[in-house]
Amino acid sequence: MINNPLISSFNTLHGVPPFELFDVSFYLPAFDFAIAQGRKEIDEIIKSSEMPDFKNTIEAIENAGSLLTKVSNVFFNLNHAHTNPEIQAVARDVSPRLTEFNNDIWLNDVLFEKVKQVFDLKDVFNLNAEQNQLLENTYKAFVRKGALLNSKDKEKYRDISKQLSDLSLQFGENVLAETNDFHLHINNIDDLDGLPDSLIEYAAEQAKEMEKDGWVFTMHMPSFLPFMKYSNQRELRRKMFIAYSSRANHNNNRNNQTVIKQIVTLRLEKAQLLGYKCYADFVLEERMAKETSRVIDFLNELLDASIDYAKNDVHQVKEYAKKIGFTNEFEKWDFAFYSEKLKNEKYSIDDEVLKPYFKLENVEMGVFDLANQLWGLTFVESLKIPVYHSDVKAFEVFDENGEFISVLYVDYFPRSSKQGGAWMTSYRDQKKIDNKTIRPVVSLVMNFSRPTATKPSLLTHNEVSTFLHEFGHALHGMLSNVTYESLSGTNVYRDFVELPSQLMENWSIEKEWLKKVALHYKTSEPIPDVLIQKIIDSSNFQSGYAMVRQLSFGLVDMSWHSITESFGGNVVDFERHAMQPTLLLPDIEGTCTCTSFSHIFDGGYAAGYYGYKWAEVLDADAFEMFKENGIFDSLIAKKFRNNILEKGGVAHPMDLYVAFRGSEPSIEPLLKRSGLGKK
Repeated sequence: MINNPLISSFNTLHGVPPFELFDVSFYLPAFDFAIAQGRKEIDEIIKSSEMPDFKNTIEAIENAGSLLTKVSNVFFNLNHAHTNPEIQAVARDVSPRLTEFNNDIWLNDVLFEKVKQVFDLKDVFNLNAEQNQLLENTYKAFVRKGALLNSKDKEKYRDISKQLSDLSLQFGENVLAETNDFHLHINNIDDLDGLPDSLIEYAAEQAKEMEKDGWVFTMHMPSFLPFMKYSNQRELRRKMFIAYSSRANHNNNRNNQTVIKQIVTLRLEKAQLLGYKCYADFVLEERMAKETSRVIDFLNELLDASIDYAKNDVHQVKEYAKKIGFTNEFEKWDFAFYSEKLKNEKYSIDDEVLKPYFKLENVEMGVFDLANQLWGLTFVESLKIPVYHSDVKAFEVFDENGEFISVLYVDYFPRSSKQGGAWMTSYRDQKKIDNKTIRPVVSLVMNFSRPTATKPSLLTHNEVSTFLHEFGHALHGMLSNVTYESLSGTNVYRDFVELPSQLMENWSIEKEWLKKVALHYKTSEPIPDVLIQKIIDSSNFQSGYAMVRQLSFGLVDMSWHSITESFGGNVVDFERHAMQPTLLLPDIEGTCTCTSFSHIFDGGYAAGYYGYKWAEVLDADAFEMFKENGIFDSLIAKKFRNNILEKGGVAHPMDLYVAFRGSEPSIEPLLKRSGLGKK
């Protein structure tokens, strides 16, 4: 075991993982060793004869299992970003064991009694604010994870936890397999009618990789979205739409309907075991929103404000389609196509007009430069830092004083080994040990279009926004400056974590920033002012529709997690009932959103998807402060850094926000920005 590089000190620049040394065969032994070490560290706390205090109990629990955290961060990040069947098998093997390890901590009576003693005597220990927060979080974690249950219920809690761990993995594996399984293979050149040259070239390269003639289109976003927007072949759009919208909803061993039933029922059982009426009540106790009814009221308030706009958006698209000769029944696979045409007619702009100005390397440089203007950060690519795939680039990040603050990986392109979507994660969170700061190792994972033989990677404007969004999360991780790992970076309330990410998106429609970033990939000429104005003018195009679409996800999430009785019904019927208030186009037989809704069934957003909209209220309100003082104002940026980005979870999010803004947020800036305010 001593030769296993996963459990050795990483002898690399900044102590990053030496990915090239990791063989799949190392993972299970590394987990075994790290779990055993973690148990030993916990046992030492339990068996200690010293009077429990903050250092020997709360800090000791915080630091216990650090090797296991290190191994887990490497393994599970790779399972999402660069997996294979062998890694997935290890995940299925080890996940229940990790759940058991954690349950053995949270359900240990002696350990909890020590924590409770410290908690009850907290005024004696003269703790600072961050120590108080850690103590409170630790005590709450024990209670919320079953410490007060009787022996029989503790065993039930253990069983539920293990089942949920297995089911979450199964859900994600099913979605990835279904996404990779489908491809639209085209041999007839006429079937490419309407598609942009860049997509056709990309599809030809996809076909070549699969050793096929012609062109191949997949469910990955750089292929799927432009196909739906531009293909003149309605039947092929229908085929693509149904394939995408029915993932994990087929009569095969990857059907997620049963998985969903089991997950929501087990979550309910867990919540009720702990004394809550429903799972949402359990989750929201530790969120800014606090209560299930408040979240539902919040979503319905936004729905009331936007539904008429959304209906009008759809009506306009339908009328436009009729005007240019469409005579069929209007279906969901028609919306993106005719919406894009209407947008082009109204603003003379579409993705294909803009993409030549958004070369990935230029956008990357522009995002980094923005961070430099606001916070003095510099990004230096390093070939000395190991990466886990040839697509990945690694950067050293330095602050305004030239001090190292983080490693940043960027992983831009889709592949069959990577889950869909875009996310920020970390291989190491920031913390302090003996007054020495351990700097973080952060990663951004995206699914942008690959370069082709004739073109570099060119982004849509929406992908530019996605880059900024995930980079905001990265800033939250990289700029963290706290003592305890569990309070650092993005370890905050789920409905607060999206504030930095969504704040950064605002620069994507600011002329001063776009002028620096948007340079034509052939000529290096900056984007013309007329196109920038069209980006700004069109930024609220279909905003009502977009708002209601997001609200539909939030409402179905809350519906699943506010049930108070075990669910044995039909998943599709439940989904359609929950989404009925947001329905703008007829439902399609065989499709189901929830069977591939990884955010809530294979992620951390259960009873929390509303958080995107909640944080939009915060970010719209916060960006008003930048607009009032200048969007590159370093003093406002410093205030945001000092009160939000550096603070992680050391205080209640609203306290942090008020310290930055001076007041609690208003919903009006969001409605105003979205063009949905009162007329």
